[in-house]
Amino acid sequence: MLISGFTFARNTHKLCYPYVESIRSILPICDEFIIAIGRGDNDDCTRERVAEIGDPKIRIIDTEWTDLDQLRRRIFSQQTNLALDHCSGKWCFYLQSDEVVHERYLATIQEACRYFNDSKEVDGFLFKYKHFWGDYRHHIVSHKWYPREIRIIRNNGTIVSVGDAQSFRYAGGGKVNAVQLDADIFHYGHVRDPRITCVRKLAMETIYWGDNIKVEIPPVFDYGSLEKLSRYSGTHPAVMHDMIAAMNWKHLLQYHGKSNVRLPHERFKYRFLTFIEQKVLRGSGCEFWGYKPYRLLRRLSREFARHLQHTHSNSSADSE
Repeated sequence: MLISGFTFARNTHKLCYPYVESIRSILPICDEFIIAIGRGDNDDCTRERVAEIGDPKIRIIDTEWTDLDQLRRRIFSQQTNLALDHCSGKWCFYLQSDEVVHERYLATIQEACRYFNDSKEVDGFLFKYKHFWGDYRHHIVSHKWYPREIRIIRNNGTIVSVGDAQSFRYAGGGKVNAVQLDADIFHYGHVRDPRITCVRKLAMETIYWGDNIKVEIPPVFDYGSLEKLSRYSGTHPAVMHDMIAAMNWKHLLQYHGKSNVRLPHERFKYRFLTFIEQKVLRGSGCEFWGYKPYRLLRRLSREFARHLQHTHSNSSADSE
């Protein structure tokens, strides 16, 4: 078994996560898919929707979030590791419920797992990120938002999910050695009806801080002005077609003018650092004080890029 997919979920249907689309996006290259589903609210049907996918490769692990008072945000890594413990593949492909992979990257990902299968120096693979904001045509490029993250790890029993499950480290705290892939994760965690965004925000704050939090959350979330955000004109993953077609909250978004709210990524220090990283360093990958729980294996990343280029050149020649 080469690749195991894995994730966790709880109340993801009622909070409008693209969790079914996320699973379906990588199923074609997975030999199995493990999902730990926590018992959710009575009006949530996440487990039923996952079962309805009907793929025998999917295995559901039913869980209870009984340690929430002690773990808080670490409940996410705990649930992630629970699913990881059930993976049998040599490589484990992790996606959160709001992350989707475009089908154009599947062959590259599968080849990377084969190419580095016996290279013990490689612990995992880095993906670039597209963080969509408000709708499916605007995304954020900002120092405030992580530009890349580990999403495939070697299944050696010593690499685990940490913190709020954003990334992975060795169980003793050591950094993971990672190869950069020319592949994007489409992150849709901030693309939903602004009214449901507020419900989701309250749910997250409750998990992080407990039921006694005193946070004023408006009935409609304000995404601010989208005018200065980066525009995306490419295609989305095919599995997202129906969800994108069903978008019905454009009238609640602000497409022009000055924002009525100050969002974290609009603060001066983040705009300044983003300008340096994107314009002066021209998106070279250099970041100031960025969160990097990995060591980037630059030489092997370049080696694999050349391998792909050579493979594609030979394939083109053979087809002529």
